[in-house]
Amino acid sequence: MKKAENQILIIFGASGDLTKRKLIPALFELFKQNLLPDKFAVLGASRSELSDEDFRLRADEFLPKDDKLEEFKKKLFYQAVQNNSAEDFKPLKNRLNELSKSLEIEKNYIFYLSTPPSLYGVIPKYLSENGLSKSNKYFRRLIVEKPFGTNLESAKELNIQLLNYFSEDQIYRIDHYLGKETVQNMLVTRFSNGIFEPLWNRRYIDRVEITSAESLGVEGRGGYYDHSGAMRDMLQNHLLQVVGFVAMEAPVVVEANAIRNEILKVFQSFRPIHENEVSRYVIRGQYTESNIGGKQVVGYRNEPGVDKFSRTETFIALKFFIDNWRWAGVPFYIRTGKKLPTRVTEIVIHFKHVPHNLFGAPSFGQSNNQLIIRIQPDEGILLKFDMKTPGAGFKAQTVNMDFHYSDLADTNVPAAYERLLLDCMQGDATLYARGDAVEAAWNFVQPIINAWETNPEIPIYGYPAGTWGPEDSDKLISHGQWRYPCKNLTNDGLYCEL
Repeated sequence: MKKAENQILIIFGASGDLTKRKLIPALFELFKQNLLPDKFAVLGASRSELSDEDFRLRADEFLPKDDKLEEFKKKLFYQAVQNNSAEDFKPLKNRLNELSKSLEIEKNYIFYLSTPPSLYGVIPKYLSENGLSKSNKYFRRLIVEKPFGTNLESAKELNIQLLNYFSEDQIYRIDHYLGKETVQNMLVTRFSNGIFEPLWNRRYIDRVEITSAESLGVEGRGGYYDHSGAMRDMLQNHLLQVVGFVAMEAPVVVEANAIRNEILKVFQSFRPIHENEVSRYVIRGQYTESNIGGKQVVGYRNEPGVDKFSRTETFIALKFFIDNWRWAGVPFYIRTGKKLPTRVTEIVIHFKHVPHNLFGAPSFGQSNNQLIIRIQPDEGILLKFDMKTPGAGFKAQTVNMDFHYSDLADTNVPAAYERLLLDCMQGDATLYARGDAVEAAWNFVQPIINAWETNPEIPIYGYPAGTWGPEDSDKLISHGQWRYPCKNLTNDGLYCEL
């Protein structure tokens, strides 16, 4: 893999949790693999008054002890920046000039907004007013963390604000789900295998199911989550992006704009769910008090920071259609929730039954052939198909054929932020969301949000913590049932690890 050009990464919100948990550890891993540019520096920026040495000492708290740690820490610098006016950014500009000169690094800058969303329109403005957003000689890029707005109107407003100071090809909207190796492998699975691509359409696929389950609750983030909910936190961004990879047409080339154009076409083909149809196609729920493994678990409304009368959803299940030539009539089902039995994210392709079953009619709920793409954990692919049971007669039973990424013992599977940071350093926006796709995704879910806000008759169902959500979500699937995944992909159907 070619190395990126020499550059400086500026992280706004450098004293925050994301920087400690994800960004600096990801950069350290890239450093250990010799994937960072030859000349590279990280300039942390936030309101806190810290020295370079203070910032480096903080890195000791969350980076693993390693022979290369001290060498890596020499690349870390810090600059206190207030966000009240353009004047506050002049010391930052001076520090960047100083680092570029002393470290002999070209003035290629990536600005990472690991800040509250209220600053997404502010920081780019002040960068622009200090001449840091554009350059005729060097690249300037802006990474923006989700949420990309809280509704369609705010998403459009955010895009307008960003485009006032950076062009679309400079803006990298990061969705860490797209950095997962198994999501990216969708492209190879679909478009590199003659055994899958001819079957990937309405003629052979009965339905598509995507589950993203979390066993944890809000974990002290009740105040934030109560203004977000499962729709905004997971479905509108992460899971619709996964749908894009599952349903897209083959791009002409493996290149950022070609791939993102095809994902946008998928979003534009979503059949609208009108406000008066929401109860028919969408089920929302909220976890209630329960006993899990002998431990009493509080309900969502009793979590710290949560409104006692909250109607924020911790679970959502959705049925929808993609009205295009490939997927006409094939239902897509998505569900995501907190306090479910296990942590798992997977895509299930349910193939149609054979037109005439010679070996006994399948009973209700009996699975047809399935291709299961496990995103996390136990990453891999599982194919379920029928084989003859040994002995007299022709009794069939379902068997598994699987592959695990862990089987590639000599291959490093990069964490999501490692891959995404490296892609941005190299100017590859393939796995980043584009502004028009963000707006198209919001356009699809906005009527659902509107219906919830304006129609108190739409129920929010309770479900005991530790279960698979409200029983009413089963009614979305007209024939068959949800697949109930386990943590383990190997030996699926034989035992279940939670």
